[in-house]
Amino acid sequence: MQKLPQQAHETTSRALLHGAFQAALQAADPSYAIPKFLKQLFPQGIRGRCIVIGAGKASASMADALERYALVHWPQAILSGLVITRYGHDVQRPLPDRKIVICEAAHPVPDEAGLQATKNLLHIVQELQKDDQLLVLISGGGSSLLTLPAAEISMSDLKVLTRELLRSGAPIEAMNVVRKHISAIQGGNLGRLAVRAGAKVDALIISDVTGDQPGDIASGPCAVDDSTFQDALNILDRYQIGPGVAPASILDYLKKGTIGQAPETLKRDEPESLMVRNHVIATSMQSLLAAQKYCLEHGAQVHILGDQITGEAAQVARDQLEIVRGYVEQNQNKDFVDRPGKFRRQVFISGGETTVTIPQGVVGRGGRCAEFLLALYTHSKALVGLSALAADTDGIDGSEENAGAFFDQEIIQNANSLQLDEKTYLEAHDAYGFFLEVGGLVHTGPTLTNINDFRILMLESHG
Repeated sequence: MQKLPQQAHETTSRALLHGAFQAALQAADPSYAIPKFLKQLFPQGIRGRCIVIGAGKASASMADALERYALVHWPQAILSGLVITRYGHDVQRPLPDRKIVICEAAHPVPDEAGLQATKNLLHIVQELQKDDQLLVLISGGGSSLLTLPAAEISMSDLKVLTRELLRSGAPIEAMNVVRKHISAIQGGNLGRLAVRAGAKVDALIISDVTGDQPGDIASGPCAVDDSTFQDALNILDRYQIGPGVAPASILDYLKKGTIGQAPETLKRDEPESLMVRNHVIATSMQSLLAAQKYCLEHGAQVHILGDQITGEAAQVARDQLEIVRGYVEQNQNKDFVDRPGKFRRQVFISGGETTVTIPQGVVGRGGRCAEFLLALYTHSKALVGLSALAADTDGIDGSEENAGAFFDQEIIQNANSLQLDEKTYLEAHDAYGFFLEVGGLVHTGPTLTNINDFRILMLESHG
């Protein structure tokens, strides 16, 4: 990622929004986070066989950063391995003779390329030897990329269930409870296999979920799991993914698990759970703090609303808008702008992962970040001086190629001149279409990291 230019306090609203987003991305860049953590974790370096595996939208950049570090600091390490990332998410300038193989597969709905790559990865785990060092690189997206359904479940059935979960509006933590219990490799199964082979296991994790719990990230391939088969069935029932919607093979397998006829995920009382170390090396809060620092340096006062915000995207937008309006009401009679030492801009930033529930028969275009922003725009028409940006830190927001969207005064003028009915777009869940028309899409391409969503609202007074 390119370094941010140093800008004066008179940075435009648009530049500040995008600059804060870039600062958040930089804080989670594996080329920064991986070397820093490896130095702490292995102060004496690594010698001998070091096998690297992993999955996620940041796994290729994590592997690249690790291999570059090993070349300099671990001259006696024998490096090999394989990681799986999303199509188009490999690094642009890989090492000429890299030792870690990069495989690409589909996300968010898994495909046969991911299945074959996961089988190859599992073979590597099965070939581990006593005292090997296994490093597992995990990031968001790993649930679909690291795909190996239980023996009784077909890939076609797994795809059907994944699509239904994505449509349901279920939070990622709930979706992953289900996916863990129909997987041969997630829910701690990978870590269990590696420990039984005698390997030393360390998982390095970039978190894309609220709470930053290793078991929730990429369905926790090396983490303990407190959920059960019955929990998985309850989630499917809660989101109306029962008989006639979920494939029969999946429901049958989950029911077998409830009566002990299928193996459970890794539990805390298993000895293997004590022999796997999970390290969360980059989080949403770290990125929010980096964005806060950027905004402060550019003359804005910053309010962090939290890094674990969930719920329907449109409702979260209304909730955050109420916070901004409350700030305006509390300060409307105060001379808090355009005085020495005072702030002309008030910035409200947050992380977390919202959801969008798509009704049956509605296709929709866009993702949760664009929907959040369109709802914010729709309900803030009377609030003067508001601009905002919302984007997924992996660079892809939902169904289209954009990372998210933004609006400032120029975008608002464009929408007014085009006489677009934003409510119609919102009801159709077509936030992408709206921001495409007004020129408000945010394009980054794959960022090669993933620490969940980033939202910034900026209230500006012109005196």
